[in-house]
Amino acid sequence: MISSPPAVECRDLTHRYGANTVVDSLTLTIDRGEIFGLLGPNGAGKSTTIRLINTLIPVQHGSVRVLGLDVTTQATDVRYNLGYVPQQLSIEAGLTARQNVTWFARLFDVPRRERTQRVDEALEAMHLIDVAEQMAGTFSGGMIRRLELAQALVNRPAILVLDEPTVGLDPIARDSVWERVAEMRHSYGMTVLLTTHYMAEADELCDRVALLHKGVLRAVGSPTDLKNEIGPAATLEDVFRHYAGESLDDDKTEAGMRSVRTTRRSAQRMG
Repeated sequence: MISSPPAVECRDLTHRYGANTVVDSLTLTIDRGEIFGLLGPNGAGKSTTIRLINTLIPVQHGSVRVLGLDVTTQATDVRYNLGYVPQQLSIEAGLTARQNVTWFARLFDVPRRERTQRVDEALEAMHLIDVAEQMAGTFSGGMIRRLELAQALVNRPAILVLDEPTVGLDPIARDSVWERVAEMRHSYGMTVLLTTHYMAEADELCDRVALLHKGVLRAVGSPTDLKNEIGPAATLEDVFRHYAGESLDDDKTEAGMRSVRTTRRSAQRMG
């Protein structure tokens, strides 16, 4: 019997901005149905890898296949199988929650006869159905993230891609976002690919993680296995420091905080 291709398969993937190599010969496979985390300091190549998988930037060298589809030659088919929540807030403040999700349903060509039901299902899944007619600009940061998840889920994607989805959120809002993601994964068997700076999140949520540093894949495995390799009582942050070195503190503090401040300013502008 022929087995199904993996959710994501990167082979010798390399990407440069000018003379700067941001992804360096990355070979990585993500299995269907797993929650997979890309970890690393800012500048490690996480977001570039996400954008290459999402077809948002072209592959320069190597290959990426999503559900067996080549992102270079079958980009449209790849996009229809993905849901994506970017780092920066991306909703339309002047539209209601329902209008925001409906816009995405139309963008992904959800059949007209199914559109209302799909929009309601996505809003209900994110616990936003009671505020569906409210303007998104009145929402809190956590509600905005859940609305973005509703947008990403309305086409029932096989793979949900989350790029720092909880940066700038308080712990309660972060927990709410991850609860909804876990429910969707359980209900629909989605593959979830995420980046995060929160090691506790990755440790609790991810079946496997990949640690990137300066564009190079340094380690991949389950959080438990990676911690056991470091030593007794090791945390995932210990693993992170082991592979990323002392640059972790500087990169995470400076670039990470810039990202948090940008997202918070966006949330403030939303109301």
